[in-house]
Amino acid sequence: MELSLIFKTLGDDIRIRIFGLLLKNELCVCDIESVLEISQANASRHLAKMKIAGILTSRKNAQWVYYAISKKFIELHPELIESFTVELKRRSDYKNDLKSLSVIKKKKPEVKC
Repeated sequence: MELSLIFKTLGDDIRIRIFGLLLKNELCVCDIESVLEISQANASRHLAKMKIAGILTSRKNAQWVYYAISKKFIELHPELIESFTVELKRRSDYKNDLKSLSVIKKKKPEVKC
């Protein structure tokens, strides 16, 4: 994982917000779309860039793709994750994203996308 690629990838507000959502949750693309109010194509494009940079992993379950922060990324960059976590907590969009995610999950706890 090249550090310059990681910073370049995380140098986008949408990808920062995706990173924040995935810090504690594995999420499917449709949840990310709903929270960020972006199209499926846009979400997939951002997620693909993050996966190429080694930040995310994905798994497919039937027709749904779920994303999470890569375990290798967590192992190699704990300080970076800690710094991002501190900064994210200061951002109003992060707090709003977590609230939106909570509302979405309550509306469809066992429903698939």
